[in-house]
This record gives sequence, C-alpha cells and structure tokens, in this order.
Amino acid sequence: MGEGDPTPLGYVRTPSAGPADLAFEDGRPLLAGEAAGLPLSAADIVRLRPFDGLRVRWPEGRAGVLETIYGLASAGVPVYAGEVPAWVGQADAGLARLLTSWAPGPRDESLRSVSDLRREEHSLRLRRHATPPVRPSGASVPKVSVVMSSKRPHLLGSALDQIARQRHVEVEVLLGLHGVPASQQDVRRALDGFPLPVTVVEADEATPFGEVLNQAAARASGDEIAKWDDDDWYSPEHLSDLLLARGYSGADIVGTTAEFFYLEPLNVTVRRTDYTSEIWSDHVAGGTIFLARAKFHEIGGFEGVPRAVDAQFLKTAHAAGARIYRTQGLGYVLRRSLAAGHTWQLPLAHFLRVAANQWRGFRPSRILEAS
Repeated sequence: MGEGDPTPLGYVRTPSAGPADLAFEDGRPLLAGEAAGLPLSAADIVRLRPFDGLRVRWPEGRAGVLETIYGLASAGVPVYAGEVPAWVGQADAGLARLLTSWAPGPRDESLRSVSDLRREEHSLRLRRHATPPVRPSGASVPKVSVVMSSKRPHLLGSALDQIARQRHVEVEVLLGLHGVPASQQDVRRALDGFPLPVTVVEADEATPFGEVLNQAAARASGDEIAKWDDDDWYSPEHLSDLLLARGYSGADIVGTTAEFFYLEPLNVTVRRTDYTSEIWSDHVAGGTIFLARAKFHEIGGFEGVPRAVDAQFLKTAHAAGARIYRTQGLGYVLRRSLAAGHTWQLPLAHFLRVAANQWRGFRPSRILEAS
C-alpha cells in the first residue's frame, strides 16, 4: 500500500465516542458530518478512530459508496448498517452480510471490554474482506514454511491439525523433534494423518532449542517463515492475517499481540488488553513471528541458545534495523501451565491480576473458530 493510504495502524480498541454516520452528498462521503475526498486518506481515518462505529446512511445514488466502505473497512473502521440495498448484495454479497452482522451495543461499563471485543472481531472481518491479499509475483497463493520444534509428542496432533486448517496459503512444515525420536508412537500417529508436506529433523535433548529451530528452518522452501509453538492455539486464518498485516504495514517482521491466555492448571481463560495492537514495536508474541525467508537469513536466523530464543531473535532483528509490527491477537491463545515450565516465568496469579476479562474454561475470541 502507498504512503498515506488508510490502514489499521492506530486502531483504538476502546472508543471514547458513540457511533457516527457515514452519509453521502453528490457522490462524496460525509464521515461523521465532515466531507472527505476519494480515495480516503490516512488523515480521514485518524479522525474516525474515537467513534464506536460508522452507520451507513444509504444515498439514492451509488457513486463512491462501495469505494468508501472498502476504504474504511480496510482501515479497520467498524462500518455497519441496519439494512442493505439489494444492489449492494448483488455487487458483493459477503460485504452485505458483514455490514448487517454487528452493531454497537449499550456502553455498559461492566460489559465494556466484551463489547469492545465484539467490535474488534467485526473490524477484523471487514479488513480481511476489503483488503486484497499480497502474493509473490506469479503465485496463486503465498507459500509459508511453518517452523516448529517439539519435545512434547502428545501435543503434536493438535498442533499439526491447526496448521492443516490454515486458509488462503500454501503450507509446508519443518518439524524439529527435540529429544524425541520420529518413531515415537504419538509422533507417528500425528504425522501419519497430516495431509501437507512435512520435513522432520531429529535432534538430541542436549541440542540448544535455538539450534533445533535453525536446523528445521534450513530446510524451508517457502517465501515466508512462520514460527509456531506446539502448545498454543491459532485461528484458521492466522497465517493469512499475518500476511495481511505485513502487506498493509510494509514491516520486515509481523506478529500478534499476546492477548488471550489459557491458564491450564486453573481451567481459566484470561484476556489482557494492556498490550496495544496495530502499532510499531520491538516485540511480538514469540509463537507468531512471521517474516520473509530471505529476511530471516539476512538477520542470521535463531541463535543457538537454550532459552529465550524468540526474544533474542527479535532483539537482534531490531538492532539490525528490522521494522517490527504488532497486529491484533484475536486468533491466538497462549497456553500457560506452571511458571517453571516457561521461559517467561511469571506465576499464574500475575495473569489473573492483569486480566481485563476472565472466563471459566477455554474461551477464546470468536476469531479462533474453536468448536
């Protein structure tokens, strides 16, 4: 996208003003009462960020209407309508469904963060629909090399199932088995049922974690490298969402915010909103690191260290001048067990203290499409 084009950069999770109107006058949009030109500019979007959403007031004519809605949607502005004219459904049935699928609710402070979550889910669905996918020259879909290391065979089946359901991308898996033989029963069972190309690299338990990842990544043939953790949960459009964010941001590295956590020993899901999304940053969730394969090798790959591999990679990349963008985290859930089992050694009580929401059981965003 060109400089100054509308993007989701600066999306405001909690609006400070109620809904406003999107109207039209002589084919030109009126955004919350102020005239704008076409195509929309980034400055137009900044002015709209505080509003809960924009309700479409359909004009008699059609000039500029869809162009305006697509521009707003690609920037993540929550556009909606109580009803949609027949011509809109004929032109874009998917857009017509989306516009009528959400509307702002009462701003009850006790439910505000849940209302904000529903609003952000709508924003993401709109931007997915309105933004053309970025593809390598001549490719029908991008090819992504998913790099994953595992020493927990019992989790492999679930991890590979989630990779297999990724949409809008071609996927290969580079699996580093860390101290676990490929002949192990759970490993064989998971691989036997996996429908996509997979390359297995076996490393002994003494090999540093970072080196296992590097040995796996060395076999990658895709345009992109995606880091994947075997114990977390990912939406079916996780990879395509990262491609989308890379396309509109122009970043070298993209990843999601760490927002949803499943606290396994407590059987509780928490959501924390202190991690801002749709911003430039030096940090993203380690299990969501995504970048071009050429850039990965330019940075030098993962360092051969036993712990904090993701954090060290991002630190090295940032020091080398790589631009890092953190997008929304609605389609990602981190699993937390006891602190001793994680590099990020914080007690479970910490996540309860910082949570904006807390639910009994596994309760991800609707974007995860969990059954």
